[in-house]
Amino acid sequence: MSTKRLQIAAAGLGRMGKRHALNFLSRTPRAELVAAFSPDPVELQWGKQHLEPYGVTLYDDYDKMISQDGLEAVVIGTATSVHADEAIKAMGKNLHVLCEKPLSTDIEVCKQVVEAARKRPHLKVMCGFSRRFDESYRDAHQKYEQGLIGRPSIFRSQTCDKHDPSGFFVEYAAWSGGVFVDMSVHDIDLTLWFFGDEIIPKSISAHGITAVQPDLKRYNDYDNAVGIVEFHNGKIAYYYCSRMMAHGQEDVTEIIGTEGKLSVNSNPQTNLVNLYHSGGITREVPKDYYGRFEMAFVRESNEFTAACLDDTPLPLKLSNAVKAVQLGAWLQEALVTGRQIHFDEIGRRVERSHL
Repeated sequence: MSTKRLQIAAAGLGRMGKRHALNFLSRTPRAELVAAFSPDPVELQWGKQHLEPYGVTLYDDYDKMISQDGLEAVVIGTATSVHADEAIKAMGKNLHVLCEKPLSTDIEVCKQVVEAARKRPHLKVMCGFSRRFDESYRDAHQKYEQGLIGRPSIFRSQTCDKHDPSGFFVEYAAWSGGVFVDMSVHDIDLTLWFFGDEIIPKSISAHGITAVQPDLKRYNDYDNAVGIVEFHNGKIAYYYCSRMMAHGQEDVTEIIGTEGKLSVNSNPQTNLVNLYHSGGITREVPKDYYGRFEMAFVRESNEFTAACLDDTPLPLKLSNAVKAVQLGAWLQEALVTGRQIHFDEIGRRVERSHL
């Protein structure tokens, strides 16, 4: 094992970018955060307080940052619209890349990132699907591989955010790609993990409502949606995504097999404390996605660093990032059009007659 430290830069210092920067700064022993970029003066001011005192050079120009001498890798946590361009530029500078999901909301652009990585096989390029690094999901997958539930047949998963009345998600919907691409993409990636990378959809359908944020209709989006994907190998995936949970974050997954079932986070809770009182029994739940998956992000940064330094395989395929977005886009299309989408045995779309 190499004793050197990976010289890495952080692109973006928004909500997710800050988390990545701090994880590589202080929670990834084999990495050294040496630079950070943001075009936002407010975010750069945060960097001056939290990063610069520790030797991190700050930039307001991404191209200048990735040209810093000695840089070996970049973690991208900027706006989705620039993920692909920044990833491709970094690869052009011979840098390893860890990019927040999705690579892009445009499938063809996603493919461009994968192609750029294919041309540079010596580089480690990974899209961060954080649930694959969660201890509970890792344990569930190990039990699945041991055959403890027989043949997995039904995958049921949800991503449900706490209701945010500020209007943030309405404005975010203008470029998020839609609720399935933005939220269910994590659940879709888990489907590829448990059902296998090569599964081919047979039919896709979806339905949604705007229960608490009617302004989402301006962007053909919804605050609650349900999607069903039927696969040609006889398996079915069911997705639920929501932005109106009153109590907090509730991300739950079930893998139902012919001889048993695995569930992850079926009874969400922040810790193992229950409060017993005259009104009943109360347990607290995480308030947001990071509250549930914080340690998964820490493991992600450490495993990415190890793969770069030791030249070991990454824990997930970059091509899956394209498949996950494609399935999410098809679900979003079915949601908006109200029509079921069909595919033949090799994955080509087919039109069914409507009688």
